Amino acid sequence: MQEKLNVKQTILLSFGFFGSTLVWSIYNAFVPQILDTFIASTFIIGLIMSIDNAFGVVLQPLFGKISDRTRTRFGRRLPFLFIGMPICAVAFVFIPYMQNLWSIMAVVIIFTFVMGMWRTPAVSLMPDLTPMPLQSKANGIVNLMGGIGAILAFLGGGLLFGLGGFPLPFLVGAAVLLASLAVVAVFVREPEIPYEDAETKADRKSLKLAPDERKSFILLLLAIFFWFAGYNAVETFFTLYATNVLGIDPGLASMMISIFALSFVIFAVPMGAIGDKYGRKKTILAGLCLLSLAFVPMIFIANMWVTAAMLLVGGIFWSCVNINSLPMITKISGPMRIGAFIGYYYLFSFSANIVTAPLFGIIHDFVDNWKALFTYAVVCFILAIICLLFVKHGEVKESSYE
Repeated sequence: MQEKLNVKQTILLSFGFFGSTLVWSIYNAFVPQILDTFIASTFIIGLIMSIDNAFGVVLQPLFGKISDRTRTRFGRRLPFLFIGMPICAVAFVFIPYMQNLWSIMAVVIIFTFVMGMWRTPAVSLMPDLTPMPLQSKANGIVNLMGGIGAILAFLGGGLLFGLGGFPLPFLVGAAVLLASLAVVAVFVREPEIPYEDAETKADRKSLKLAPDERKSFILLLLAIFFWFAGYNAVETFFTLYATNVLGIDPGLASMMISIFALSFVIFAVPMGAIGDKYGRKKTILAGLCLLSLAFVPMIFIANMWVTAAMLLVGGIFWSCVNINSLPMITKISGPMRIGAFIGYYYLFSFSANIVTAPLFGIIHDFVDNWKALFTYAVVCFILAIICLLFVKHGEVKESSYE
């Protein structure tokens, strides 16, 4: 029996992720500048900006598991969005109006804490409503919507800042977040139990992972940690690499790294379809190998055009990796533990965010060479490849889906 992806439903349920990504992008773009008016230390600003990662490590697995066990007439996931998104919208509006550091910190803590409560339930809507063999394709659409949110935030946020200073991007961002909630509330209906087909019904027989499944799950989480460590190091330090090695200004450096993000967004849906058709593990392995090869020239060649070209193709290969990893997690989890296992996914990816910046900072201080950034990323990707080679679960068994 063939079954097709419900594209309209997938787009509509993606509005939770769209709204989350849009406000996070505005937050990351403007909050450091607001903090800079109160704090002289860049290190302290960096610590404050890492609060969301610290909350994410703790809260996202916890509330993913809580949402798995939640039973209401609105479903398992939606109540967390109904409560959390309005609170975040209100807190978001207040951020640029705070007049001292302590008031800003209070609002930032409320905003980041509550975001940690509803992000995993929002992401869990996709696997709850999507047949297992189509989840890579669906995840491509979800990430496409998130990418559109980020692009709108960066471009629109800059224009709004020019018109009304700091408050206007936050006001509009909060309004878009509430509008995204309205779309989800009106058009998305959760099933009483997550989507099940013949394969996922078989997975419900036991809620405990078998030893070989547990081994695969741990190795997959380690692979996720390593590839996010490599990716986030490049994302964090690329502008410093570009200004010091390529000799360009920070504005042009920021535009160059956006090439990577843009190619990722464009190829998100195709790479999800390829993962569903030819195998998620194979697609991720190919992406990691090709991404490593794309980063090697930057270790030896200091040329802006070569770097731009490698970032362009690198974004394509990153979409092979990022789009297909979450569906592997949900395949191992089975339909009744999706929220908890997506929480573990974020636990390891956010932990990589926390660890990788100071770790590479120590390495750079020792070698004093910014080209080490891409050496570091390639080593992380190779470690991820090694872990993934031993993963034996998380693949779709049946391919009779379109």
